[in-house]
Amino acid sequence: MSMEVALVSVATGVLKPVLEKLATLLGNEYKRFKGVHKEIKSLSHELAAMEAFLLKMSEEEEDLDVQDKVWMNEVRELSYDMEDAIDEFTQSVGDKDEKPDDFIEKIKHSVGKLGKMKARRRIGKEIQDLKKQITEAGKRNARYRTGVAISNTINATVDPRALSMFEHASNLVGIDEPKAELIKLLAEEEGCMVSIVGSGGMGKTALANQVYQELKGQYKCRAFISVSRNPNITNILRTILGKVSNQPYADTEEGSVQQLIIKITEFLLDKKYFIVVDDIWDTDTWDVIKHVFPPTGFGSRIITTTRINDVAQSCCSFLSGHVYRMKPLNMVHSRQLFHRRLFNSKEDCPSYLKEISCQILKKCDGLPLAIIAISGLLANKEKKEYIWNQVKDSIGRALERNPTIQVMMKILALSYFDLPPSLKTCFLYLSIFPEDSVIKRKGLIKRWIGEGFIHKDDIYTAEEIGEMCFNELINRNLIQPGEFDKYNKVMNCRVHDTILDFIISKSVEENFVTLVGVPYITIGTERKVRRISLQVGKKGNCITSMSQELCQVRSLNVFGNSALIPSLDEFRHLRILDFEGCRELQKQHLAKIGSRLFQLRHLNLRKTRVSELPGQIGHLGCLEMLDLRGTSVRELPASIVNLGRLIHLFVGIRVKFPVGIAKMQALETLKRVCVIEQPFNFLQELGQLKNLRKLVLYFGGDASSYVERETRAKKDLIASSLGKLGILNNVSSLTIWKDECIFLVEPWCTAPFDLQKLMDHEQVFQQVPNWVGSHVCLQEVLFKVEGFTQEDVCNLGSLPALLILNLTVTARGKDRLIVSDAVGFPCLRELRYHRVQFGGMDLLFAPGSMPKLEKLDIGPFNAGESDSLSSESFDLGIGNLPSLISLKCEVRGWLSSAVSAARAYLEKTARTHPNRPSLLLA
Repeated sequence: MSMEVALVSVATGVLKPVLEKLATLLGNEYKRFKGVHKEIKSLSHELAAMEAFLLKMSEEEEDLDVQDKVWMNEVRELSYDMEDAIDEFTQSVGDKDEKPDDFIEKIKHSVGKLGKMKARRRIGKEIQDLKKQITEAGKRNARYRTGVAISNTINATVDPRALSMFEHASNLVGIDEPKAELIKLLAEEEGCMVSIVGSGGMGKTALANQVYQELKGQYKCRAFISVSRNPNITNILRTILGKVSNQPYADTEEGSVQQLIIKITEFLLDKKYFIVVDDIWDTDTWDVIKHVFPPTGFGSRIITTTRINDVAQSCCSFLSGHVYRMKPLNMVHSRQLFHRRLFNSKEDCPSYLKEISCQILKKCDGLPLAIIAISGLLANKEKKEYIWNQVKDSIGRALERNPTIQVMMKILALSYFDLPPSLKTCFLYLSIFPEDSVIKRKGLIKRWIGEGFIHKDDIYTAEEIGEMCFNELINRNLIQPGEFDKYNKVMNCRVHDTILDFIISKSVEENFVTLVGVPYITIGTERKVRRISLQVGKKGNCITSMSQELCQVRSLNVFGNSALIPSLDEFRHLRILDFEGCRELQKQHLAKIGSRLFQLRHLNLRKTRVSELPGQIGHLGCLEMLDLRGTSVRELPASIVNLGRLIHLFVGIRVKFPVGIAKMQALETLKRVCVIEQPFNFLQELGQLKNLRKLVLYFGGDASSYVERETRAKKDLIASSLGKLGILNNVSSLTIWKDECIFLVEPWCTAPFDLQKLMDHEQVFQQVPNWVGSHVCLQEVLFKVEGFTQEDVCNLGSLPALLILNLTVTARGKDRLIVSDAVGFPCLRELRYHRVQFGGMDLLFAPGSMPKLEKLDIGPFNAGESDSLSSESFDLGIGNLPSLISLKCEVRGWLSSAVSAARAYLEKTARTHPNRPSLLLA
């Protein structure tokens, strides 16, 4: 589908929302302000023409001359100032004039009203001045020229060909030969190390990771560590300690660099280890890290990667290691990489494109990132000769002018210029994140929405459009997918260093993001700051040291722990305030948050030390997202129910809500509600939230804090509310934690829920409830049942959309359960079937069963009670699962011979399966 232009765009600034707000101001409500109304009307016509023209110019951005760029920047900056002025004007005239009876109050009221009149006159004059500046800017750029719009399309799902570039690392083009060479070098002597060196985008990290995956099974102490350009040595050492000692990072002891080095060295002193230190930028960093490696043998191995020759030499001088220089891909591998992205396995390159393909690859000179970037660009264009010729000529000009690493920057610029305006904006926004960040998909999309980059339309929600933008950036190979969730969706992503360098340069050029605390980035003083990314280094940073005014800042994003938290009084026009992970933030920093931040949309306080929200929080009338997870907040102020636009509310499990939640009709996500902690009225009002789509409930608490009768009454209330929500038919995801009583078997269960996800982590059913089969939209189910019968198999198998089934059976089964094509499970991709009391194998997959099942996790089973398992005639029917790629089975027993036989049989079953699924025997 074609994407609409973003409300807020790197191309047009905020002209679109400005025009919408001007249209509102032209309504009858503000006609009493005659002078302002006249200026607004003439200004609207001028801005509408400019917005259309800026959009056309943005499509020709690569070829714009200096005059046009200056004019575009000027109009863009003026649009921000204009929206700020309009917001202040609207705020000043929007207050209701009270008419108090008390004489003293009348005087105060008159003084306040006089102040408002002065504010309105001042803002009216500001709008007049802005209109004058816009007119003068237009005159200075009298030469308007038009461009040809380029058609861009967006796919709603991730292109699997793009994912294969990253997901299946073992199939990376041209990796086998260098991997073998590296393994051979590492095997030459005890205590050996290799330093891989090459320019950005050559595939150093991919090669190091392949060797690591190949050899890590030989080492109990192992770690893959990324250093990056601006390393935090203490965190890196803590990460190394956590990895080699196999404990979570949070459990490692904090300490000085010297103390951490001693701890790691002592731990590794008598052990065989394998460690990869990726992306080292300077010798000083290596001179610290190298001291953690004891100079003993035991067959230990170290790999480092770097872009800098001197760093590689310094690394190898430590243990007389080897420098391995990355080589560009040869033409055969280049062509293979190029074609994989553009053609499927059954499609060859058309004859009329073969010559052009060769010319393109010759210009790319074997640089993997260049090939991936340009193939991603071509994948979104028609396979026509003249179009590929245009791309080839553009690459040629870039390469011939600059045959260094800047070549890739030129190619990345080509990919960037080909993006539609909304994607350009979303792409450049990634420059706010520090290098090597793991960027969560859901959090990124919420930021985009809060910034106004994307918005809902008549067909899709804002979140759905955000998903499309995210997926398209992956399709174009501009971001790298990270982990996948159970639905095979990308959970997080990373930005390649070279690509990050490019988008930072573009963001600085466009004054889109201001980076504070980032090495090599100079903060200009001639431009107003619109978005701040505060990246705290070793000594901490604070934006109060900036000379610019902060009242124009629309987005403040803090990464790391800042010793100095800026006063929020200075930020009048903030839309985004994200402090996630900032442990220095406490409740006093938020004391006045509701007094000035009337435009705030996104407030993320996750994993901070905030213990209480101020009562003024209810004044944030535009707030759409509030995240309090990982804080010490235990009770929400009564005023929070005044947040009429709040869509997403995330809290910890012990937070008490106030009465009045029925007023929050915009709520779509509510996670998570501790039922026992809530007042009765709250639980009753929960059923009145007409737009609620995702709900997480928690049943638990200190047994001494409530009586059984009260608990039952609250459960009855929540059941009643769920029944009302079921009638509304909006809730698509319901998750329940820690409920030890029979609760789900209530009348609400038969309500026409459009449920897609139903998770009950604690309650044990006697069998799978019959009502489950009526929820035909279910995609994920998690249950505990006492017994599991053939009838239950049929009940769950009838769910047409079921993708994931997680089932725990608490009692032993006697009968063999047969899964066949008649049972159903047409879409199931993942099955986890666990037994609390283990007995013999009780599952049999018949031909045609579960045609799309990819992951199977079963057990534990008693090998002694499955004697036939030791013979080849026994068959679980694993071979009848045509899509299986992963098998995990837990086999136990008192007879070691039976266990060994069972394991041998399962190994043979996996080995002879057509897909050769991975096998994990627990």
